Parts: sequence; C-alpha cells; structure tokens
Amino acid sequence: MQLEWDWNYTLDILPVLGQASLLTLKATLLGFALAATLGLVFALLRMSRLAPVRWSATSLVEFIRSTPLLIQIFFLYYVMPEFGLTLDAMTAGILALGLHYACYCAEVYRAGLDNIPKGQWEAAIALNLSPYITFRDIIIPQAIPPLVPALGNYLVALFKETPLLSAIAVLELMQTAKILASESFQYTEPITLVGLYFLFFSLIAAALTRQLEAWLNTRHGGAR
Repeated sequence: MQLEWDWNYTLDILPVLGQASLLTLKATLLGFALAATLGLVFALLRMSRLAPVRWSATSLVEFIRSTPLLIQIFFLYYVMPEFGLTLDAMTAGILALGLHYACYCAEVYRAGLDNIPKGQWEAAIALNLSPYITFRDIIIPQAIPPLVPALGNYLVALFKETPLLSAIAVLELMQTAKILASESFQYTEPITLVGLYFLFFSLIAAALTRQLEAWLNTRHGGAR
C-alpha cells in the first residue's frame, strides 16, 4: 500500500489546526499557571506544623495523584453540577489539569524547600522576619531555581495531556484533527500535523525551560 500525501488538503486544514492549537496553548498555560501556584500552596500546607492541616493537605494531594486525570475531568464537568457548581467545558478542563498537576508540582516544591539549610530559617527567625518575608525574600529565591527543570517537564507533560479535554467536547488540537479526518476520510494529514504541532511546542517549551534555568542560575550566582 502506497502512502500518498495530499498537499492541497494539508494547506486547507493548516489554518483550522492553527486556530485549535491556540486553544490548546491557552489550556496549557492557564492550567500550568494554576498548577504552579496551587502546587506551592499545597507544599506549604504539607509542611505546616499543625497536624490537621498537614494531614488534610497530604490526603488531598495523594488522592488526586492516585486517580486518573480523565476521571477528574469527568467529575468536574458532569458531577459537580449535581452539587450546584456548573462549569463550561474549557473552565472544567483547565481546572482539572491545574489541580492534577498541582499535586505533582507540590512534591517538587516540597523537595526544594526541604533542601534549604536550616541555618537560613534560623537566621530569618533571629532577624525577627515575618514568615511571609522569610518565604518571599529568602526561601523561595533559593528553592525555585533548582526546580525549574522538573517544573518544565510537568509543563510539557500537561501540554501532552490536553487531548483528554476532547472527552468533554473541548475543540482542542486533537479533537479538531479527528473531526477534520472524519469529514474527509483523510486521516494521515491531520493526525501527522497534530503530532508535529505537539513535537514543535514541546521542543520550544524545553528550550525555554533551559533558558530560564540558565538565567536564574546566573542571577542567583551573581547575587551570591
């Protein structure tokens, strides 16, 4: 069987897939922003001296990490309306992505915070600095730079999970390709283009992560 590539069809569907890729990028960036922010909150809660707070945060993180992302997407979109919270498909998808990956980011943050020497905490206490100032100006600037590669990996992983949003009818990149293919019965071109889109954006994200890591290391090294 000889594989034929239809360049005219490819040029026709490129703008449609390009538009869908913007929606995919939007879901990725908003989902990761939520994951990065909530992950830090979860990490701090898991380090709390209050046992109920620590246990509650740990239980939540482990529960979310131990259940499939697809189930969480379905739960937020189909089940939460039963409790009075109705979300549109895109919002539910972004929230599910953010919550799911926040639990993985939390472990990354916790490892980074645990690596800060105890002397840094003791010095902050000796200087009578508030917990907020201690975290903002002393702990976080030291903890975050070594974590950038791991967080970058989760960004790429989250990006590659966005096709799951098609399960709740979000017209992201993969869902759009499947619709185009079902209409034309030409699957090779749209599916291949989607693969190339994902490869391209993943390589860009990896390169930007390396640049950010180098910049933070240079800045941190210069500050020292």
